[in-house]
This record gives sequence, structure tokens and C-alpha cells, in this order.
Amino acid sequence: MYRPPYGTILFNTTCTIGKNMEITKLQRAIIDGLEDVKAQDIKVFNTTHLTALFDRVIVASGTSNRQTKALANSVRDKVKGLGGDVISTEGEEVGEWVLVDCGDAVVHILQPALRQYYNLEEVWGDKPVRVKLQSSGGFSGAQVSVSDDEDDEPAAKPARKTTRR
Repeated sequence: MYRPPYGTILFNTTCTIGKNMEITKLQRAIIDGLEDVKAQDIKVFNTTHLTALFDRVIVASGTSNRQTKALANSVRDKVKGLGGDVISTEGEEVGEWVLVDCGDAVVHILQPALRQYYNLEEVWGDKPVRVKLQSSGGFSGAQVSVSDDEDDEPAAKPARKTTRR
């Protein structure tokens, strides 16, 4: 089995979260930090049944090295601003895949090609968490499961039919 280049960080973490920030507040801070810098395709997964090291995995995409670095900085600032601790950050030197370890939540920020190649959703994604995203407009839930991709396609088909008339 192949191990992603940043997998070793998971073994170096400790379960001592500075001020024991509640997981929903930590999750919201991370999502807000990602949305502030326009992260794409944010997905949140519950991992409590898979590992005792962390409760959430959050995966998001950035379009460039500069954006992935900015997304990581924004996440760190939001978490620290609410009194949480960031244990470590890996991958900022290159910026293609940046991992931010927030203790109870691990954030993977990848460029789209790497995200597609490593497919972290398949590894961690059997229990998606529904959250409200600001960028979703009027939609009240997050697009955190495969079914949401199916929801997007029917909306596109009628638009094509009306343009052909």
C-alpha cells in the first residue's frame, strides 16, 4: 500500500489539544479559514471510527502553490484566533499539498491534480459531515458526499436544452 508523503505527521501528533476546542467550533474555524481564501471543493469527514488520533479530516483544493500556502495560513490564523492550537504544518515549501494538523482535525489542501491522484476522499470519506458553506449560496448543506455531484448535473442539463432552442 502506498503512503502519501505527509502520512508520517499523523504518527508524530499527540492528543493534547491546547484548550480542548470543541470539534464543531474547530471544524467551523477551519472551514471559515478555507472559505476566506476561496478554497474549492471543501469536504469534511468524520474519522472517529477509523483512528483515535483525530476526529475530522478536511480536504480542500487550491488552484496554485500560492493559494494553497495562503489557505494554510488562513486556517492557522482562524484556529489560533479562536484559542485552538495548530500542532504543525507540512508541505508549505512546495505548496502542492499542504497539511495542517489542528489536533482533532487534519486539513489537507491540495492542488486539483494531486487531489485527484491521491483521492483522499476514498481513504477517509465513508462518513461525510454535513456543514453549511458560505460559498454554496442558497443551498443549506455542504457538498460533502458523492450524491452532491449528481445534484449538480441535472441543473446543468436544462440550461443546455434551453440554449439549443
